[in-house]
Amino acid sequence: MARTSDIEKAAGVLRGGGLVALPTETVYGLGADAENPAAVSRIFQVKGRPPSHPLIVHIGGAEHLDDWVQEVPETARLLAGAFWPGPLTLVLRRGARVPLEATGGLETVAVRVPDHPVALALLSAFGGGVTAPSANRFGSVSPTTADHVRAELGDAVDFVLDGGTCEVGVESTIVDVTGDVPSILRPGGVTREDLEAVLGHPLAVPSTSAVRVPGQHPSHYAPRARVVLVEPEEVVAEARLARERGHRVGVFLPPALAGTTVEAHAVVAVPASTAAYARGLYGFLRELDRQECDLIVASLPAEEGLGLAIANRLRRAAGPRPTA
Repeated sequence: MARTSDIEKAAGVLRGGGLVALPTETVYGLGADAENPAAVSRIFQVKGRPPSHPLIVHIGGAEHLDDWVQEVPETARLLAGAFWPGPLTLVLRRGARVPLEATGGLETVAVRVPDHPVALALLSAFGGGVTAPSANRFGSVSPTTADHVRAELGDAVDFVLDGGTCEVGVESTIVDVTGDVPSILRPGGVTREDLEAVLGHPLAVPSTSAVRVPGQHPSHYAPRARVVLVEPEEVVAEARLARERGHRVGVFLPPALAGTTVEAHAVVAVPASTAAYARGLYGFLRELDRQECDLIVASLPAEEGLGLAIANRLRRAAGPRPTA
């Protein structure tokens, strides 16, 4: 766990306009002073992220929410009270403290309170908001350890605050609360079922949205290897076929096929627990890249609980890659 001296150093880097990689319960973020447009712009440069893609502002507690947004509907207060600190991001109307550089030019802002002792200690020591998308190159696999950050971004980050392995492993759930009816714009660490239990009514998960938020690019969370999604019962046959075609195949073997022999270069046994699967997902993708697989065969879990977020990430990982 990070020492107090490390947290103070990281806070100093943020005050000086630098970039700090910080741990959260979801993934490691690439943080900058949310009120410093030049520092925020540097996040986009380091990540290679299009400037139209908004960032999430991390704050130290729900009591600070009114400092960053124009108005807080009762629904937002209800959700913040139930899930903050935690992997829930709320989209609200931008307050004056938030520069347009952080919102992709939008008049809405995404805000959350992370549930990680190191992140909360940093926010307290810094005394302000921190914009922090995932600490990786745009579109690639998100980092869940400090080593992942160092391997991918290297010296482009001024300081890496090591807080161990991320507990949740997939990004926060993003809920739009700017309209009359809230909706999930990105499934994540807070499940749809838990949100509905608090709100008392069903929540839509639209496939597209007029509100731009992180994680909506068709290809996202993607390893170097191409990802192919098939039905669970087709994984073994698809892997065999790909191997016969000369691919160096990695396989995500679903729990129902545990112990099955697979003709592949590398096999990941998918945990039966969706919480364990979510926690390990990005590490599994990175490991198959490390083993130089050029194709990964996987299937989607049932889209309930955390399975909804896992399926979302796998679909994005399998999405059409941008061409040079």
